[in-house]
Amino acid sequence: MPHASEPEYDHLERLRRLLPPVAYERLAAIKDASLLKWIAEMVGLARPSSVYVVTDSDEDVAYVARAALERGEELPTKYPKHTAHFDGPRDLARDRKNTRILVPGGEAIPLLNTYERGAGVREIYELSRGIMEGREMFIAFYCFGPRGSDFTMYAVQLTDSAYVIHSENILYRNCYDEFVKRAPDLKYARFFHSSGERDANGWSKNVDRRRIYIDVEDGVVYSVNTQYAGNTVGLKKLMLRLCVRAGYRENWLCEHMFIAGVRGPGDRITYFTGAFPAGCGKTATVLVSDTVVGDDLAIIKNVDGVARGVNPEVGMFGIIDGVNPVDDPEIYEILTSPETEVIFSNVLLMDGGEVWWRGKVGEPGPGMNYAGRWWPGKRDESGQDVLPSHPNARFTTSIRYLKKLDPRIDDPSGVPIHGMIFGGRDPATLPPVLEAFDWEHGMIAIGASLESEKTAAILERVGEMDFNPFAILDFLSISPGKFLELHLRFGERLSVVPKVFGVNYFLRDEAGRFIAEKVDKRVWLKWMELRIHNDCRAIRTPVGYVPLYQDLVKLFDAHLGKEYPEERYVKEFSIRVDNFVAKIERIWGIYSGIPDTPPRLFEVLAEQKRRLENLRAAHGSVVSPFKLEKIESLQPSAQG
Repeated sequence: MPHASEPEYDHLERLRRLLPPVAYERLAAIKDASLLKWIAEMVGLARPSSVYVVTDSDEDVAYVARAALERGEELPTKYPKHTAHFDGPRDLARDRKNTRILVPGGEAIPLLNTYERGAGVREIYELSRGIMEGREMFIAFYCFGPRGSDFTMYAVQLTDSAYVIHSENILYRNCYDEFVKRAPDLKYARFFHSSGERDANGWSKNVDRRRIYIDVEDGVVYSVNTQYAGNTVGLKKLMLRLCVRAGYRENWLCEHMFIAGVRGPGDRITYFTGAFPAGCGKTATVLVSDTVVGDDLAIIKNVDGVARGVNPEVGMFGIIDGVNPVDDPEIYEILTSPETEVIFSNVLLMDGGEVWWRGKVGEPGPGMNYAGRWWPGKRDESGQDVLPSHPNARFTTSIRYLKKLDPRIDDPSGVPIHGMIFGGRDPATLPPVLEAFDWEHGMIAIGASLESEKTAAILERVGEMDFNPFAILDFLSISPGKFLELHLRFGERLSVVPKVFGVNYFLRDEAGRFIAEKVDKRVWLKWMELRIHNDCRAIRTPVGYVPLYQDLVKLFDAHLGKEYPEERYVKEFSIRVDNFVAKIERIWGIYSGIPDTPPRLFEVLAEQKRRLENLRAAHGSVVSPFKLEKIESLQPSAQG
């Protein structure tokens, strides 16, 4: 940030020398000396051949989309509004190793990858010197939330990638005019990105020098030598880390959560947020709800004692692998309609212009994919089949195409949040739906204890449980202990406290088969909605409340037209005591290594373990929910 005595005209004069007249005039309209100084510094460092300042106009939005095609960052498909982007075989996912939180002194933060701030900034500046020579820099301005909202954050993106700006123009609200009207009083994050030197395919060439550094002290993210959106689209998961830090300082929540409405009796709408690790049913849950406010991120604040939430985005950046017309009819329709704007990344672009991914109707044919030229039967150097479309292939499109889009998506006051859902992939322990005893119990025993079974997408032993508190571990900029403490503090200040639920769509039977069907999650949502309004009773267990059998029979019939056998109910809602105890011990061990963990976590876990052990002594290791209805000793409070 500039020294207070530095005159603004110095920055304007430098920009006048560096920029074309139109770009200069657009920036000069923003009366923020700090921002102008930083832009001048980064332009001088990166040395682009030209600079384009993106306003909110349709002409500028169209220019960016056209530039992405003309410069080969995106390729045309059979539909004019659909394009395909490829990152290259060494740049297909978030780079955990080289994504670092820059902190003074390189302070260690448990489970986070930190780096000394001064050293990190020096390294990035060295890597960025002249990195944009011969290319155009784009400068764009965005709202991270609805216009005119107290929830909204703001951001400035500098990049030499038209693909990055095209993606952000779909995913976020353009807000150049807000910077013109409100500077210098606007608080904003800053993002600098360059894909670096590119090879003949247009892919980042120096991925060994890929760096994604998040300076949480100064609110700046630097990303170089990479094109994959998770490393480059500033307002996505990079902004999430800055948002988490801001929320911790200011006592509000920035979450890796959807916001969706579930319709109950009398046509009421009850809003839930939900956090799920990748591959655990987050998007599917959103799409079986009744209205959709957001599918991925949420900012939640205390407004007069009520938790209210907004979706900071207006687009979807989703995994496309497996999307099919049977299980995902609405998304599939959006992705295959010639009238929708979609960027496909790392799919197969066949020679005829047809896009193909696993789940798409039809067979893949020769074309271009994430590894270059592809044809049926192609093998790599080790003799393994080369997949036509990458498992982490993505789509970027507007959320406004959803038929269930909630009309309050742009409401500056947000929507009231009455339920929070945490879901993981657990084959042997958690029931399909579980209600916490209260906010504190839910945040500790469900949210902060969230685990998910490792799948083939993680290069470690499949079947082990992966710790992912609040489904946000990869995107934290504070320790998990502080993040839990924030949630406990937030709940204490609410007068209307949301109920907390855990869901698990992946419980398996003795033969290893999933017990539930994909559509069943609609029933779990409907039960949670009834519980929030105290419209049905529940069975108290040592780990929380579960549904009564007769209530589920009615819900399955009413919402799915299906029977719900008693045998299945027993399989799904029996308490597997040994597995729950083992989970507590795993979580206890992890938090024992996190020095700033709130002591209350250990107390709540110890109380839950004691209740489970008492149940095991009375009824064995696997206890039917029908037995629990009759256990009077389980009726005291969760703290008892």
